Amino acid sequence: MFTKGKKGAAKNYITRNQALKRLQCSLSDFRRLCILKGIFPREPRNKKKANNGSSAPASFYYTKDILYLQHEPILAKLREHKAFAKKISRALGRGEWAEAKSLEENNKPSYRLDHVIKERYPTFTHTLNDLPDALSLVTLFSHLPSNAKVPPSIIENCARLSAEWQLYVMRTRCLRRVFLSIKGVYFEAEIEGRPVRWLVPYMFTQHIPEDVDFRILLTFLELHQTLLGFVLFKLYTDINLVYPPPLDVEKDASGAGVGAFNLREATGALTRDAEADVKKKVSARDVRKEIKNIGVSAPAADEEMADADAAPAAPEDADLPAADEFVEQPSKSAPSDPSTATLTLSSLIASSASTSALQSLFAPYTFFLSREVTRPTLEFVIRSFGGKVGWDTTTLGGGSPVADEADPSITHMIVDRPQLPERLRKLPKRAYIQPQWVVDCINAGKILPTEQYAPGVVLPPHLSPFQEAAGYVPGAEEEEESEEEDEEMEAEEGAEVEEEAEEDASPAPTPKYPTAALLAAAASPENASLRDAAELEAEQLGVPHATFEAELKKATKAASKKAGKGKASTAGADDEEKGMAQLMMSNKQRKLYEKMQYSNRKKAEEAELLKTKKAALAKKGKKGGKA
Repeated sequence: MFTKGKKGAAKNYITRNQALKRLQCSLSDFRRLCILKGIFPREPRNKKKANNGSSAPASFYYTKDILYLQHEPILAKLREHKAFAKKISRALGRGEWAEAKSLEENNKPSYRLDHVIKERYPTFTHTLNDLPDALSLVTLFSHLPSNAKVPPSIIENCARLSAEWQLYVMRTRCLRRVFLSIKGVYFEAEIEGRPVRWLVPYMFTQHIPEDVDFRILLTFLELHQTLLGFVLFKLYTDINLVYPPPLDVEKDASGAGVGAFNLREATGALTRDAEADVKKKVSARDVRKEIKNIGVSAPAADEEMADADAAPAAPEDADLPAADEFVEQPSKSAPSDPSTATLTLSSLIASSASTSALQSLFAPYTFFLSREVTRPTLEFVIRSFGGKVGWDTTTLGGGSPVADEADPSITHMIVDRPQLPERLRKLPKRAYIQPQWVVDCINAGKILPTEQYAPGVVLPPHLSPFQEAAGYVPGAEEEEESEEEDEEMEAEEGAEVEEEAEEDASPAPTPKYPTAALLAAAASPENASLRDAAELEAEQLGVPHATFEAELKKATKAASKKAGKGKASTAGADDEEKGMAQLMMSNKQRKLYEKMQYSNRKKAEEAELLKTKKAALAKKGKKGGKA
């Protein structure tokens, strides 16, 4: 027989007041428990059924979650703290000050969150999902002033955790992108192949608002501090470093910042230093051997190694394998995507080389920070990419590895003034740049010209590197055109040199180009197999590689223009197909499709408006120059 309230939604959900009665705790303790354990309110399908027929507003939780909280050790500690508070208040009421002080020092209950971290994050991969929030909150509190709501011990601990994280990023050089926004500075690092993005506020005087409930924020901070401690211990031990790193009190008192920490290697560990891993160069031969040895029996592998040892040494460029030696095979269960690029050994080696080049982007340079520049952000960014940075010790703190601004080893001096002072112009020859040059070089992955970032010059637009640019991008057309012109000039010069060399060597006539295989590869440039076939045919015909690349580029441009004309001719047929497809959509799908089309049209209109404004400004500038 069915009994009301014993089955269905009334059994699966429980209101907050019922949960408080069952747990026998206060509302603040219940909130703290829910934050620490990751339990949040739920929305039942039928609130009236879940509330036993009542339509009064209420917050609902899963009954299973509340039963789970009944056995939580933190709940017992909170009850002990409640009893402890009663003892303290009783002693203070009786005027027993010595007993109250003794209770405060010896009998105050405390709890740890280690078991909570292990329950919520069973693997290290799970921690990387919440690591951005933890880093942003810890960094925010490290910049706040202390008051009655935020004690100085919490700010000091947050500053220490933030400095330890920066030390790890600088040591491993895993920083990838930086963006200077209105809110603060966004950083993105790559931890075990996954991006971790966090926000750091600017070094301004922060005012604590009165309308913010800091009890909730401090509960989140308590959890994130413990989480970040676990993560840093794992990361430091993986690169053979002692955690926590020792702090030099004298350097810290002189304002050395992250330089006050001394990184020490752990003795007897099996892991290697991360900087040695970054600087070590892996040859193509070693990578190919490791791939070939996968899945091969031990005797066969030994024979291959013996043959490789007996073979004469050859240069690394000669050992680069062909594209078809190691090819990722498509899955039989998943449908194949023709637009996906084929993963080859050469592409893996190229991506690894590009990452290594980015990690040592500023390695050949020495920077000096002027006294008006923010030191912590630029020091962190420059050192994360291998650069050496110094600063004015009289205003920006001690611990500078560069003696003063007159050091002849300085290659770049970062200033943020409208005009360069006379004393700086008398210094040895160096490049004077604004801080944005450093960030733009990182996002571009190369060293940019310094003329556009000179002191007093209007800076180029600083775009976000975290999302692909859609629509109008300032200066993108000019850069693409200049790059294409440079590539064409280089390809033509290389082709002329190779043709002259071949004419001197053998007067045989060069075969006519383009062939059918080349045209097919140009028609579908994303297909790697067609390109390989065309390249193989060019080798058989004796066509130089530079000539092949130049002809392929010309054929690709011609094919794209032809495809554009074909699209214009078939636009009517496509519109009819889209209309038929819309007729087959449901109302929900049709509304979603219309919203998508509307947003695309708005973006296109905005991009066209910006292009028109730029053209008008350029035209106005030309007229002013002529006048």
